Amino acid sequence: AVKAPPPEAALAASWSKARPGVNGTDPAVGPAVPAPAPPETAAGWRPWRFRMSNDVWGTPAVSGDLVYVTSFEVHALDVATGRRRFKTRDVAWSMAVADGRIHASDGPTLFALDCREGADLWRLSTDAWVYSLHADRGTVVTGTRGGGVQAWEAANGQKLWELTGAQTDFEQPEAGPAVHEGTVYVWQDARLRALDARTGDERWSYPIGDAASCGGVPVRVTPAPDGYVYVSAGTRVVALDIAGGHVKWHFEAPAVFLSPPTFAPGPAVTGGGVYLADYLGTVYALDAADGRDRWRIATESRSSIDPVLVAAGHVHVGSGKGLYTLDAVTGTPKWRFQAGGDIVGAPAVAEGRIHFGSTDHLLYTLKADDGRLRWKLATGGEITGSPVVRDGVVYACSKDRCVYALDAEKGTGTARTA
Repeated sequence: AVKAPPPEAALAASWSKARPGVNGTDPAVGPAVPAPAPPETAAGWRPWRFRMSNDVWGTPAVSGDLVYVTSFEVHALDVATGRRRFKTRDVAWSMAVADGRIHASDGPTLFALDCREGADLWRLSTDAWVYSLHADRGTVVTGTRGGGVQAWEAANGQKLWELTGAQTDFEQPEAGPAVHEGTVYVWQDARLRALDARTGDERWSYPIGDAASCGGVPVRVTPAPDGYVYVSAGTRVVALDIAGGHVKWHFEAPAVFLSPPTFAPGPAVTGGGVYLADYLGTVYALDAADGRDRWRIATESRSSIDPVLVAAGHVHVGSGKGLYTLDAVTGTPKWRFQAGGDIVGAPAVAEGRIHFGSTDHLLYTLKADDGRLRWKLATGGEITGSPVVRDGVVYACSKDRCVYALDAEKGTGTARTA
């Protein structure tokens, strides 16, 4: 395991000042941790790596004692040993794990499998290629090429409803219909529509505009526990009442937002805060109560479609090769870490540590409060998707065709007691 450098006396006051131990150049940090060998039978848990025969993509899904990954097929791996429990016979371009089922699609086919053994529960042919798939409260919602949106009964595959004419400008997984707590959000005819997930009945709609009026980027929605859905549409951010679609406030920025808003409850601002970063890398903190611009801080150009991360009073944002951390209340810069390649996916924070991957083939773990490097793992390819942390273990996929399970504190260090 890599030993962390000693604590520093003070944090840097600006982004530009390099700090020993943060950018990986301090000799005390040492080289990247070598990839672990495949696991062997042992009483105690130990880090493991599973190599696929094909490329791995996306973010792993952890449920119970299994981790699910897509590598053409869906693979279910034991979280304790890394041994494969089963794999599917079908390609899975999209996947959602919920309620004891794996819901997946190979494009023209939608199917559901038992989470524990991989047995077929149901499968059906769709009328068009599935590019987006989500599961929520017993409903599977798909987006299909050509403007189709469908809702299916998750238990048996029965079609509940379907509509046509949804937006066709952005047919990517992150731009498809969204579902949250029984409501499906669809972008159709220049309006954002909120539909009942079980019946398809419209609850409300809002004139959000077409692709051109939204800055040539997809509309992003973030339903929040305060009863509002926060929408980014080009340079605009709108707060809408989830129940009726009434506008609470409207914010206009000078540059386009590529990612959805992040809502954070708590004392940061009255009633919580809404945080975003535009494509120039400017981070905004808006008051969730009235949309007022509390602060904004510039980082660097940001092409990521992943939202900023707010945790333990800090805002973490990956912009280019830099991971920036700000105080959530004041916007004061706390620290900056420079990776060797662009930050990939969204970071994960747990137990005072932040984990993230990069196109430089490395998986990094830092102390979340001051940015000191704890350990890093060198893989044979770019990290894909986002890392996932569960019960002190961080899971990540790499383009070297491997899935990694590492001790979140020590990386490949001494095994912990099971």
